[in-house]
Amino acid sequence: MKEERLIRDREQKFKEWLREEGNPYEVRFVRSSSTGKIREKYENLSCGEKTEVKVSLGGRIINRRRHGKVTFADIKDGEGKIQLYIRYDTLGEKKYTLFQKLDLGDIIGVEGKIFKTATGELTIEVFSFFLLAKSFRSLPEKWHGLQNVELRYRKRYLDLLCNSKVEEIFIQRGQIIKSIREFLDKRGFLEVETPVMQLLPGGATARPFRTYHNALEREFYLRIAPELYLKKLIVGGMEKVYELSKNFRNEGVDRFHNPEFTMLEVYAAYSNYEDMMKLSEELVSSVVRKIKGTLRIHYQKKEIDFSPPWKRITFEQALKKIGGVQVDYKNEKQLKEVAKREGLNIEGLSRAQILEHLLERKVSSYLVQPTFVFDYPQETSPLAKRKKDDPSLIERFEIFVGGEEIGNAYSELNDPLEQRERMGERKDEDFLEALEYGMPPTGGLGIGIDRLVMLLTDSSSIREVILFPQMRAKSIKDEN
Repeated sequence: MKEERLIRDREQKFKEWLREEGNPYEVRFVRSSSTGKIREKYENLSCGEKTEVKVSLGGRIINRRRHGKVTFADIKDGEGKIQLYIRYDTLGEKKYTLFQKLDLGDIIGVEGKIFKTATGELTIEVFSFFLLAKSFRSLPEKWHGLQNVELRYRKRYLDLLCNSKVEEIFIQRGQIIKSIREFLDKRGFLEVETPVMQLLPGGATARPFRTYHNALEREFYLRIAPELYLKKLIVGGMEKVYELSKNFRNEGVDRFHNPEFTMLEVYAAYSNYEDMMKLSEELVSSVVRKIKGTLRIHYQKKEIDFSPPWKRITFEQALKKIGGVQVDYKNEKQLKEVAKREGLNIEGLSRAQILEHLLERKVSSYLVQPTFVFDYPQETSPLAKRKKDDPSLIERFEIFVGGEEIGNAYSELNDPLEQRERMGERKDEDFLEALEYGMPPTGGLGIGIDRLVMLLTDSSSIREVILFPQMRAKSIKDEN
């Protein structure tokens, strides 16, 4: 009820503004500067120093303090905030009174001169102002931000308005992605785009989302991975490719999983998983240094050192030496018994899934420093090449950092006959046909962008680093 009353009051103010000043939404406002540029150029003014420099800038009113015939206000644009100084004597009675009808949250344009107050605050003395957009709803109380976490994600626009730390996360996310592109582009990789809608969900094991194409009159799936399309490009002679892809998996939601997420996938012909280890080590450490200025960071109160070379341990060693799981994982009966003792619900799980669940439960939390876990049982990936000296294993590794997996890679299986056999029921005939034309030895790498951003921004939940995460449908009380 209180919020409804405030909206009505603001609507009435807006009607009065329309009568007196006309429609603000029709106004085009040209900015000559921004808060960041002004601070960069004039922060060194002496206390009390005035200038004749005229500027025009726009922003949202976030604070206001009236002292008789003088009003101070703060406006915020995309680069920060700055103080405004509004005088009755400068504006005149009509304009000064009009300024008092503005509300917190209104977006205005101002023209004025730059000076620094006696207390050292960089300020704009306003000689004209314009309402550019009315805020009919009040901002969260006292500009302290939203307290309800669910509401923050649902109304990210308010979260960004109220919390500079949130904005910084997404600025860093953009910088991380830019750094990844620069690293790969310099090494001769070509960025490509592959279909989001696919006839068959391939490249990973996950429950897909379904959709329907009316014009083509057929069902499609939202991709769970771009892998098979990228390997078709390798067949076609594009020897070094990468994609920053949106993937969709119709599965659980938790701190590290969101149904829509961003992956980096990289493929290089005439290479294998050893080459991918080197590439991922160089790529991630390069991005960390560029973003953080150091290879040592803090994540959730843990210090992590990304300096190469990273630790390497086989899958079997990881289970036995770190997880304390003493099991012959080729013996399915024994494996199931051990899994049950560890509290795993193994109903409906394959041997490969049991093994990976054991790794996640017993090992991953101990892998705080960057670590390659390699040489997985062959059942864990039908797309990876077997090891020559032990066909029960595949040339695959996963990257663990901060106790979580952030990457997956392997030497790609390029034998079309073996690939057909190992794909089982989920055969992709178009991909298999492509392989039959011949694919050179190839290394493939996937890195979870959201999880990498979590590490570099010290975020505890994947929803903190996705601008608009999917949310469960439920009513959330607005705590503004």
